[in-house]
Amino acid sequence: MTVDELLPTTRRALLHRAATAQREGRLPSLSAAVIRGRETVWSIGRGEVAGRPPTTDTQYRIGSLTKTLVAVLVLRLREEGLLDLGDPLEKHLETTEGGEATIAQLLSHTSGLAAEARGPWWERTEGALRPQPADVFGAHPRRHPAGRIHHYSNPGYALLGALVERLRGAPWHQVLRQEVLRPLGMERTGYAPRAPHADGWAVHPWADALLPEPAVDTGLMAPAGQLWSTTADLSRFAAFLLHGDDRVLGADTLAEMRAPMAGPQGADWSGGYGLGIQLLRRDGRLLHGHTGSMPGFVACLWTSPRDDLATVVLANATSGDVAGPAADLLDTVARLEPRIPEPWRPAPDLDPALLELTGPWYWGTQPMTVRLRPDGTLDLAPLDGGHGRAATFRPGPDGTFTGLDGYYAGEPLRPVRRPDGTLSHLDIGTFVLTRRPYAPEDAIPGGVDEQGWR
Repeated sequence: MTVDELLPTTRRALLHRAATAQREGRLPSLSAAVIRGRETVWSIGRGEVAGRPPTTDTQYRIGSLTKTLVAVLVLRLREEGLLDLGDPLEKHLETTEGGEATIAQLLSHTSGLAAEARGPWWERTEGALRPQPADVFGAHPRRHPAGRIHHYSNPGYALLGALVERLRGAPWHQVLRQEVLRPLGMERTGYAPRAPHADGWAVHPWADALLPEPAVDTGLMAPAGQLWSTTADLSRFAAFLLHGDDRVLGADTLAEMRAPMAGPQGADWSGGYGLGIQLLRRDGRLLHGHTGSMPGFVACLWTSPRDDLATVVLANATSGDVAGPAADLLDTVARLEPRIPEPWRPAPDLDPALLELTGPWYWGTQPMTVRLRPDGTLDLAPLDGGHGRAATFRPGPDGTFTGLDGYYAGEPLRPVRRPDGTLSHLDIGTFVLTRRPYAPEDAIPGGVDEQGWR
């Protein structure tokens, strides 16, 4: 058995969970996969598509998982300097509504735009009913002030698709194929279904009966949920979301996409949203990914960077829970076969100037520690293990550091030296950290009482 293979007991537990989800959820078919690291380590098909169990190559409609792929395109535009996430949309795209919302607000569903498009149920009607951008919006396009709260908006992603087309000069789905799908090897992901694919079904709520669902071209609303894909392709996408790919987006940008952009609503919050990525807090684990639904289909992709795991579950039913089973599959592997850490090794090119910054420091009377990571970043944390004012700092070319998270996100850390070159203190956004608590000779703003401690 190689290190990537799952134990028989784990595979049995995964089989039981997937089979139970398909049967109890009354799903005509279900296709699922587990990804560990960069490899698919388990997959299964239950139920039937055209008389046979689905395979990892069977296409399903993935609904709002489309949004995460569109968000990747938008972040690529940012990486190339063609836009800033703080730009109002109207700086780059003429639109009758939503122009004052920033691109980040559209990505994170905080633009305040209405949840659904104008006219009849857009997921079940042809896009020809909304031929022009203005036709996407109904009589009340705005439900909240931009930036105020999280309010899921499908039209918001229609605007982001139009933004990609405006800046790239080509249909968004063609840009997606060229810039994301082909580099990642996702050849079975596309705008329209290609055999073998599942048909969409509605399952009667009170009887074991099926009704075919329409699979329409949603036109201008397509960036909100049009795409079709397979568990094999989405497993490749999940590995990308975990590790990045410099041909598409790097790991740092994907970490930025996972950061929550909208504050929790309610004391018992279990979910949030980043830049095109949903967040789910479940069983002490924070999952990142997206759910999706279109008439006849439900889909889910979850990743856990901490565990280096991901799961994909696709089914062809209008309603049904696949997000819960997907999370359970991930938890099963994480619990039964926890990630084996890499062997510890000493850092290869240790910088003595960085090593000098490590150890205990005092912010007033609060003991803090600075630890040096192998990648040259600094971890600042309270000595007692609490979370107050903890942050990671990335080194810059001028000898200063920039906070990446926590209270000090974006704030500068500057090592200050005495005239003789010795290290005096750390200045973090004007706060001073010294080697001893309130030593008279240290550079403490406001000075230290002459009588000292007593």
